[in-house]
Amino acid sequence: MLSPPLWLRQVQLLTGPGEALQRLDALIDGEGRLQAWGEPAVRRAGELGLEPLAADGWLLAPTLVDPHSVLEQPFAGTAETLDSLARAAAAGGYGTVALLPWARPWRDRPERLQGLTWPAPLRLVLWGSFSLEGADAELAPHRDQLAAGAIGVAAGEQAPPLPLLERGLLLGELADRPVLVPPRSAALCAGGFVREAVETLRAGWPPDSVLSEILPLQSLLALAAARPDSRLTVMNLSTAAAVEQLRARPAALPCTVSWWHLVADSGSLSPAEVGWRLVPSLGAPRDRQALRAAAMEGLISAVAVHHLPLDAEEQLLPLDQRRPGLAGHGARHGLVLPLLWQELVEGQGCGVEQLWQLLSWGGSTVLGLPPDRLEAGSRRWLLFDPGYAWSWSGAASLSLAANQPRLGQRIRGAVVATGLTDPASWRLTARS
Repeated sequence: MLSPPLWLRQVQLLTGPGEALQRLDALIDGEGRLQAWGEPAVRRAGELGLEPLAADGWLLAPTLVDPHSVLEQPFAGTAETLDSLARAAAAGGYGTVALLPWARPWRDRPERLQGLTWPAPLRLVLWGSFSLEGADAELAPHRDQLAAGAIGVAAGEQAPPLPLLERGLLLGELADRPVLVPPRSAALCAGGFVREAVETLRAGWPPDSVLSEILPLQSLLALAAARPDSRLTVMNLSTAAAVEQLRARPAALPCTVSWWHLVADSGSLSPAEVGWRLVPSLGAPRDRQALRAAAMEGLISAVAVHHLPLDAEEQLLPLDQRRPGLAGHGARHGLVLPLLWQELVEGQGCGVEQLWQLLSWGGSTVLGLPPDRLEAGSRRWLLFDPGYAWSWSGAASLSLAANQPRLGQRIRGAVVATGLTDPASWRLTARS
């Protein structure tokens, strides 16, 4: 049974990149397709005899894009599966998710890229691997992976050796496809897993030197300058010192930041909370401040969810024995958008257009995809209510992951409807 059409009265509407935020009426049909906005929506709603729903505080905008996340066992995983990730991403308004090759087995050859798809209107894209098995000893077959549908190639949790990275770029098999590399040296981390700072010492966590990011980043910047035709992209920038390195470079270099590094730091996170054990390491307050500023001024290209789920057994291990990672897809009303709205829009005065550049259009650019736009007949839209208050509990999770942050807390802001989900799941009037 179809849901009745939805007439949104005077909703804030963002149609696409380069367009200003407008306040217009919009019409959505019973199957979740955006039918029209502006005068055509008013006219058609009148013809159907619909009652308008006051939506003046809500935002109707294109779906979000996650440029890199992790799904290790897509079909039989205990921490996450292809289906559970699809449900979780859709509920949070993510219409596109790109998976890193980090898997069991590692997705480093054409046959390992097969069978991973989502039904429309969701879009799942795959990163190929830069090296075989992610071991940084031999190059993976780049051309074959691209022919099999890979969007580009990505390294593992640290930067490959510079000679191997340069050889991969020189071979020319990647053409104009992106090469995603983290500015990180595991050896220089020296066992530390929270960025060195006074706050880290007070909390008693093993410190990770800023040099573990700065020295690899300097090599990547030098390589990008020497190979300007390559699409070298920096993955998960995490320190204030790295931001200054990028700012001093004459030409912009595409880079991403994990959403959690914009939301939390070692001075604001309770010792018992989820979110301390990450790669790259959680930063100090000055790191978060620098990353927020870089994001708002456009120095950072996109915000990634970098969803890396752990199962309940792994999450019970002591922090220093636990694999690093944080689940970002999962909440029934989304978590990334509400928390970043509070952090950047309400807390820092970031414009909605700039937020969408970070959460949607910038991710598309990193992946080499056309940016999402609102289009008549499309289901790739989301409706966000910044004032919707809800309780974030395990019962509200659509993900299997046990390492989800902010559980047990009240969250303000929610994706109350999206064409990516069944209209029966929308929450347009209820308040919890």
